[in-house]
Amino acid sequence: MKVIKIGGGCLKNGPAARKIIELIAKRGEGDVFVVSAFYGVTDILISGIEKALENEDGIPSIITRLKTLHNAIIKILIDDGNKKKQLSRNLSGIFKKLERYYYGISFTREATPRMRDMIATFGERICAVILSKSLSSMGKDSTCLFPEDAGIISDGRFMDASAVMTKTSKNLMAAMALVMTSRKIVFIPGFYGVSESGDITTFGRGGSDYSAAVVAASLKADVLEIWKDTKGFMTADPDNIPHCKLIPELTYEEAAELSYTGAGILHPRTVEPVKKAGVGIAIKNTYNPDAQGSLITKNACTAEKIVKSVSYTSDISVLKIYASGIGARFGILSMITENLALAGINIKSVVTSQTCISLLLSRKDIEKGHQSIKKIRPVPFRKSSIVTDVALVSIVGEGLQNNRGVAAKCFTAVSDANVNIEMISFGTSNAALYFLVHEDKLDTTINALHDIFFD
Repeated sequence: MKVIKIGGGCLKNGPAARKIIELIAKRGEGDVFVVSAFYGVTDILISGIEKALENEDGIPSIITRLKTLHNAIIKILIDDGNKKKQLSRNLSGIFKKLERYYYGISFTREATPRMRDMIATFGERICAVILSKSLSSMGKDSTCLFPEDAGIISDGRFMDASAVMTKTSKNLMAAMALVMTSRKIVFIPGFYGVSESGDITTFGRGGSDYSAAVVAASLKADVLEIWKDTKGFMTADPDNIPHCKLIPELTYEEAAELSYTGAGILHPRTVEPVKKAGVGIAIKNTYNPDAQGSLITKNACTAEKIVKSVSYTSDISVLKIYASGIGARFGILSMITENLALAGINIKSVVTSQTCISLLLSRKDIEKGHQSIKKIRPVPFRKSSIVTDVALVSIVGEGLQNNRGVAAKCFTAVSDANVNIEMISFGTSNAALYFLVHEDKLDTTINALHDIFFD
């Protein structure tokens, strides 16, 4: 049995969804499909929360917009007129429930984390129902299993939950035994689980990949396939390096590092559950499903060239905190990180020296983070500043630390391209080397590194 994740990028509209349904009909019997919301739906749901907080006037237009989008997809997926109408009627109850939630927010002028998570999951639920009913209309044996019914148990953290694997595995195995046959096609909405107290909790934005990994690990699947509209992991971003090459095999660590630095193929949390269970991940292209793709396993072949890919993210900024001997003074770093955590800000990395602590944050968090640490009393530092015009570049390959000359080759290539390196992080991972450059030098840096390692 395979577990297959289908993302919103493959479900952009009715024709795209039709292509996916036809693919599932041909090769999906006996497999489990974990699905995201249709493209753009989660954004609409979240915007509805903000509109409801302002006033109730915008709620009908949000519901109408969601109904129109989904009915347009149903029209293309299901040929039988009566079955189309029946599905639309079934979904009307879901939309009425969503509408009540929005009016509740508008009335109370409050959107709690619990309510935000509940609303955010409607897209995945609706998508799973539509895809399952569409296959049934084609004569396929298909069903939909919601996480709350399947027993995907979370730790209860709203908006950034993790699965409790031991309980989830036991529950999923039991639930699947009741429904699965060699010809059955099972759909599970991704993105969320349910706490032991019964609360719907999401796994964070983009968490459907993680959901699929949890399901694959719990069911001890033969493989976790991620269906994308791309070939797989590449030696660089094709937008920067059009002639970049496919990476046929990667280790779990290499895939995790590439996901962290913005490769956009996997959610960064996807690797952990399947790595522990020993389940491989195959990246497959929906436009060419028989193509090689990328395979992620524990013992992936190591190429002659240690470096597998050059990656980057521009979603990075630096919060600099200055004080004499700050890197050695007891308690300052913990005070700062605790303050940022209370503000809901994730720290990507920390680099310390005797005079400065540098924290790497997402750009969307930098101003909030800067204001947050300014509120610490008594003030434990001399001054603080932010840097936003930078990009985080990485070279990724298993065993980088154990191979002499790779770092020197990297930094020589960057220096020869007349690029100044702002900060280096080497040692936190055996599969990656990270450094910062000015954003206007990003393309030059990526090209120089790809030339030296792959061309």
